[in-house]
Amino acid sequence: MASPYYVSPEQVVQDRSEFVQKGIEKAREVIVLEYQDGLAVVAENPLTTVFKVSEIYDRIAFAATGLYREYEALRYVGIRDAEVKGLTYTREDVTAKWLTNVYSQYIGGNFWQVESKPLEVELLICEVKETPASQNRIYHLSFDGTFWEEERYAAVGGRADSIVQFLDDTYSENLDLKSAIELAIKTFESLETEFGTEETYEVSIETVEIAVLDVNRGRRKFRRLSNAVLNEILA
Repeated sequence: MASPYYVSPEQVVQDRSEFVQKGIEKAREVIVLEYQDGLAVVAENPLTTVFKVSEIYDRIAFAATGLYREYEALRYVGIRDAEVKGLTYTREDVTAKWLTNVYSQYIGGNFWQVESKPLEVELLICEVKETPASQNRIYHLSFDGTFWEEERYAAVGGRADSIVQFLDDTYSENLDLKSAIELAIKTFESLETEFGTEETYEVSIETVEIAVLDVNRGRRKFRRLSNAVLNEILA
């Protein structure tokens, strides 16, 4: 009897990681920035038919890049689990850290199942602070289920490393909303200049998707900014 074909676990992990990374490299980026009144989430998204940034729960937003059908399924799972936990216990029990752990188990479990395709997604789970004494939370979740907490700003997508390097040099504390949005757009413009291809286009409010978690709003902190509102803010 012929011996079964053997692939070492290390090689399997490497192959799966390379497969996902090739998909992520093609994905448009998402930036989250801390500003005076909360968190601004800005996604480079010229499509008007899909959202990359969404509300999950009272103070929690979800931002994703990668395959739409896969991160849309994760968004649905997050909303469902958050509602169940909030109704079963208390709304205060629904936190970004808890939700990130839920996603980590789901994404990581899928990644380590050799018979299934790994999810081609990267996520940012954001939570605006509840009181002046607390702080905003930004969790960066990778395609293999690992996650870590970011401070002040973060990015996901194919050129995320270049975004972080740009923000390291340009970001400043206590930005107002206008300045935060302008910085995000300027960051995307720098990417188009640095990595220009035949598909390069002019970055504007027509090609980005912007939402905020505003600490001054009521129970639900999430607000999606329309083009009309953006024109007013940036005027």
